[in-house]
Amino acid sequence: MSPLVSRTTDNLTPLSQTIGRLSLGAFLLFAGLSHLAWSRSEFLAQVPPWLPIDGDTVVVVSGIVEISLGGALIALPGRRVQIGWLVAAFFVLVFPGNISQFVTRTDAFGLDSDGARAARLVFQPLLVLWALWSTGAWRRR
Repeated sequence: MSPLVSRTTDNLTPLSQTIGRLSLGAFLLFAGLSHLAWSRSEFLAQVPPWLPIDGDTVVVVSGIVEISLGGALIALPGRRVQIGWLVAAFFVLVFPGNISQFVTRTDAFGLDSDGARAARLVFQPLLVLWALWSTGAWRRR
């Protein structure tokens, strides 16, 4: 079945959710590739200093996870509910990095003020909701 049409047991996924899922998948693919190729130093700024793991390892592993999740959102529409929960969990797991960036006042990704860093904290829960909504995971829990 095409990634554009996702069948559930009761109906077809609305086009808006499908577009949302594919957009989120593309966003994750791009972010994951950025971890590995273009913006590694920017992502290093988000690794909390208290983590007992090397920051570069965290950036590389999280990039690989993002690529995997993004690809799965696009290529596996039949598993979108399970993948939606995984993506939401991933966004929750990386949230401490956003908090760390705010608390340590670390500039990265153009977030060079407390206000900008605080706004990012608000955006993270919206990513969780996007993952759950666009995959139908929230409705099919």
